[in-house]
Amino acid sequence: MRWQGREGSKNIEDRRSMAPAAVGGGGILAVIAAIIFTLLRGGDPQQALQQGVQQMQQQAAAQAAAGGGQTSISPEEDEQAMFASVVLKETEDVWHELFPQLVGKRYQAPTLVLFRGSVSSACGRASSAVGPFYCPGDSKVYLDLSFFDEMRTKFKAPGDFACAYVIAHEVGHHIQNLLGLSMKVQQMQQQVSKVESNNLSVRLELQADFLAGVWAHHAHKNTQILEVGDIEEAIRAAQAIGDDTLQRQAQGRVVPDAFTHGSAEQRIRWFSYGLKTGNLEDLNLLFETSYDQL
Repeated sequence: MRWQGREGSKNIEDRRSMAPAAVGGGGILAVIAAIIFTLLRGGDPQQALQQGVQQMQQQAAAQAAAGGGQTSISPEEDEQAMFASVVLKETEDVWHELFPQLVGKRYQAPTLVLFRGSVSSACGRASSAVGPFYCPGDSKVYLDLSFFDEMRTKFKAPGDFACAYVIAHEVGHHIQNLLGLSMKVQQMQQQVSKVESNNLSVRLELQADFLAGVWAHHAHKNTQILEVGDIEEAIRAAQAIGDDTLQRQAQGRVVPDAFTHGSAEQRIRWFSYGLKTGNLEDLNLLFETSYDQL
């Protein structure tokens, strides 16, 4: 992905230098918070527990090495922060152009919060174990840059554009929030069964993948950001974080009724569709298509 030397976003809130939550009581609370946060988002609590314990161990090691207090930031992490800032700016440029065409209103860009370990948001306190997330309560995207390393090592999905896809997906949730789609789905979920609620969640997540693809289509059209192999990177990322892939890794079996984000195949399909067409008029296809044909 061509990003070096490009302008970064001014909508960055950097909390990385803040000391992480204390290990012990605070660390345990962070793990509990991660599980609750994951449950509210329809995720797998067992996986959140495993990740939370691992995160607590990492925090303990980091605090022991740093002696507590504020943490240092490496040049490599600063480069990751600059990359995230440039990607956010690229999303701003595209959505400032497309959003008014869609609804006739000016686009209000989200803020990207960079943090370490755990973070407070209008949606509550969350651990890095929940991964990058968007909070509609404060219109902010939250990202622990260590997730980029997890993409490469844990999920086997390396590459700049794989990480850009993740950020663009969370910005997609911001678009849904601005359009009132997130609230509409939440209201629908309160009136249906757990399985049907999960199905609605899948549609919302796949729509965010579609919006990430639409962004990539127009960003490349405008500024030629894509390089050879970038699309493959994003597809590997979508494959790695599909519900079926994660369930198979965590519990050795796949439970489709428990999907909340979509299968690997579905995530690849809808990201690729948005990338190919760049057509926002197809935004509601996710809710007009029968679930078994997604």
